[in-house]
Amino acid sequence: MLTHDQARAALHTVVDPELDEPITDLGFVRSLEIDGTRVTVHLRLPTSFCAPNFAYLMASDAKDALAALPGADEVAVLLDDHHDSELINRGLADDAGYRGTFGAEAGQDLDELRLTFRRKAHTAAMERALTRLLRADPELSETDLHDVTLADLPEGAQTEGLLRRRGALGLRTGPGEPVLVDDAGRPYPREEVPLRLRFARSIRISIDGNAHFCRGLLRTRYPDSGADQSPEHVSRTVRTNAS
Repeated sequence: MLTHDQARAALHTVVDPELDEPITDLGFVRSLEIDGTRVTVHLRLPTSFCAPNFAYLMASDAKDALAALPGADEVAVLLDDHHDSELINRGLADDAGYRGTFGAEAGQDLDELRLTFRRKAHTAAMERALTRLLRADPELSETDLHDVTLADLPEGAQTEGLLRRRGALGLRTGPGEPVLVDDAGRPYPREEVPLRLRFARSIRISIDGNAHFCRGLLRTRYPDSGADQSPEHVSRTVRTNAS
């Protein structure tokens, strides 16, 4: 029999594409109900005008994650209080797909959108891992990061996150692979490393800042949502001179 914990774990795999955090950690899951083989989920977002493509992607991914669970014969995912709630909910119920839901208003394909934000998440993950090395070893220069491989990274959530994001992009994850690479997995020339690291840092700061801001907006809009949000990651809230 399907359990609440199993359904919650499935929803935890669904990530806000722009904020690169699970919707469960962000507090976007308003309610989760299981009635026999039927699962009903209500989602909420920080504002009523959050980008419809992001909203649809998260709701669609949530439905797919739950539908893949044994014992989940009926899955209903409903987006509350969004200016396109009616349209999105109807499209999800009919399994119409993104373009079938929005028609001519559908712009960038969802797969393209997903790839764009997976690349940004990978870039931010590289920066977190490499900045951690710089903080730990004052004698290490930015240029030295050219030679850092995955085997040189310490165990922990940051390294696991980087490996997961590389895997999502189809990049190699062997211990001898260089850490700082482009979207195709190619290492940058040594002389470009400081510039590439600064660019990656700007991406990471943008993601972290947006996530922090959206958490606050959600708590303002739904005062009870704070209890559903997980603590922000230390790596995302601690700022040092390296930031």
